[in-house]
Amino acid sequence: MKVGKRVLGLVAAGVGLYIVWPSLVEIFSAWPELITLDPWWLLGMFVCEALSFALLWLMLELALHTTRTSLVATTQLSSNAFGRVMPGGGAAATALQYKLLVQEGLDRGTVAAGLAATQLISTAVLAAMPLFSLPAILGGATVNRELVLTAIVGIAAFALILAGTAILFASDRAVAAVGRAAQWLRNRILRRREPLRVLPERLVAQRKTMIETLGHRWGLALTAAAGRSLLDFLALLCALSAVGTTARPGLVLLAYVAASLLGMIPITPGGLGFVEAGLSSTLVLAGVGAADAVLATLAYRLASYWLPLVAGAFAYGGYRASFRTRLAQ
Repeated sequence: MKVGKRVLGLVAAGVGLYIVWPSLVEIFSAWPELITLDPWWLLGMFVCEALSFALLWLMLELALHTTRTSLVATTQLSSNAFGRVMPGGGAAATALQYKLLVQEGLDRGTVAAGLAATQLISTAVLAAMPLFSLPAILGGATVNRELVLTAIVGIAAFALILAGTAILFASDRAVAAVGRAAQWLRNRILRRREPLRVLPERLVAQRKTMIETLGHRWGLALTAAAGRSLLDFLALLCALSAVGTTARPGLVLLAYVAASLLGMIPITPGGLGFVEAGLSSTLVLAGVGAADAVLATLAYRLASYWLPLVAGAFAYGGYRASFRTRLAQ
């Protein structure tokens, strides 16, 4: 079964890359033009991305109840890189980070709840970002219908996440009811597998752990999540400025959210191809010239995708060396 899923994932990734291959070729054909970009704006882009990762590590430290920054940073970079080269994307990255953190002695329940809380807050912040584009839309700016649809989808997703979070934190009974419904549905669909029997109890236990994990620090975690997304968005604005083009930030924000949502779809590793094609296209809808949109997308993905991929390889090497040293002691 696992082999079949992996083969299916690889086939889906291959088909996805085949579909977006022309867009990828177009994006990477602009590579020589990177040397023509304003170096100060490029520096600002890289600084924004570095600070964005630092805020993510702060969120994880708060959620995991640890001050081991080096462990949090190396496991996050390693798992992030892994998720960007393997089918499954975020799920594969989360699974690896859980394994690495538990291997270092962190409590299993705390790690599971902490990673879930971090992902939930990050997704909620991203889904809420289209709200900040409403002034541009309501103010009479000419906005492409596809970008308006992105705003509507993002706001609807935010409402659903908010409602789900409210249910999660409401009471043990609400969580147990959701667990019983999910357990019944899963057992009805997957009748050949061993039936689940304790899902409601597990969800209630995870709810308690999640509440204890964040506690009174949820405000700081939410601020860090918002700052992380804002810095990533500012990196895109820096890339546009480096190219020498300007666009309304409110409309660029919608393009950014659309591309980020595409990156969450686990068709290709890290949304490779889909994010490039989606971001360059939506930037054009936001008023950026086609050639400038392609070059800005290439610069932004260099900082947000490719360099973290390389950093993840070095981070994993550092993690393994540190782990072997502790075992030898």
